[in-house]
Amino acid sequence: MTTLSERISQSAFDDSRLRVVLLLDLYDGAQNQFLEVYEDLHKQVSSVPGHIRDELCQSIENPSQWLITSEWESAPRFLAWVNSEEHVASVQPLHGCVRDTRSLRFSVLRETGRDGPAAAAFSPGVSAGASAGSASADDQERSRGRLQVAPRRGDGVVRHALTFTVKPGSEAVVAELLSGYASPQAQVDEHTRLRRSSLFMHGNRVVRAMEVEGDLLAALRHVALQPEVRALEEAINPYLEQDRDLSDPGSARTFFTRAALPAVHHVAAGGGESPQLARHALFYPAKKGCGTELARLLAAQDEAAVDDSASPIEASTVFQRDDVVVRLLDLRGPHDARPALTLGVEGGHKAAVLARLLDSAKDGVPTTHQEISRFLERSEMRLITDRRSPDRA
Repeated sequence: MTTLSERISQSAFDDSRLRVVLLLDLYDGAQNQFLEVYEDLHKQVSSVPGHIRDELCQSIENPSQWLITSEWESAPRFLAWVNSEEHVASVQPLHGCVRDTRSLRFSVLRETGRDGPAAAAFSPGVSAGASAGSASADDQERSRGRLQVAPRRGDGVVRHALTFTVKPGSEAVVAELLSGYASPQAQVDEHTRLRRSSLFMHGNRVVRAMEVEGDLLAALRHVALQPEVRALEEAINPYLEQDRDLSDPGSARTFFTRAALPAVHHVAAGGGESPQLARHALFYPAKKGCGTELARLLAAQDEAAVDDSASPIEASTVFQRDDVVVRLLDLRGPHDARPALTLGVEGGHKAAVLARLLDSAKDGVPTTHQEISRFLERSEMRLITDRRSPDRA
């Protein structure tokens, strides 16, 4: 029998410490410039809530290859920083000296020697020759934060989403453009493959949710180079609220950094894909500063739902960036058969909690079946396209 913990293949909400690994390939002759930028960046990051420490490393084989590792109290703390406008501005100077980057994020599951001298010497501000005993007691205490309780069983799929807004009044034209383009080639390389792409709209907001088998970064770069996708991007450019020039690497990088909508939780009942399942997406605009709490509430609701054999929810992915929360559901049967469950408020006082966290809950707390159904209808995103790779259709 599959346990609930085994059904959760991805989560930012277990409160375990996070290790972030950033691989960098510098331009020739850019080393001194990079070190100056790193010092400024380190000073900014060291004051960010949740940041514990970082290390800068240089390859012993290729001096143009560098590595930055940073440790955080939890994934939500890191995501709040990396998704902020302050982060976008702080990393801009890196682009002039870095040819390529790759960011990897890991929950800390196990560690050894954390109470020894090596752990103390790892604290920020402690030089190689300094005494290990001089490390900050607060830093050492924070570094003893929670570990991930158990390994998660992945399903071989990486989930990610992009979101952006279009100019009011252009929604119909944009929807037509987004529904009519030719699908890009699914096979990226021998290890990576596009599995599924689902595109939704809510008002003037567009959300594209992607499922990739293999390397997400390779898949995103592959899609961006496809002629049909490039033509689509050019066609919708005039309708975007945020100007961009995809022919300019800096402009493209900034746009897609701001458009990133990370998956923060995924749970599935384990029944797999089925023709009886229908995909739905719900949009939750959170009050300022409440996005993480709202995403955590919905994740907990869906963990309980997939643990119930009578639940129509087969799988759920929660995406969150700042105060934008999107919940992607694969459902058996009509989505409004159990509206409170579909909305994420079944049981207890969850409707009241949701209303407190939502920026759009101006009509108060939905309590009756009819009120919850109307709330669900307002939250439902319009499906524009839902495309699977040919052999998964």
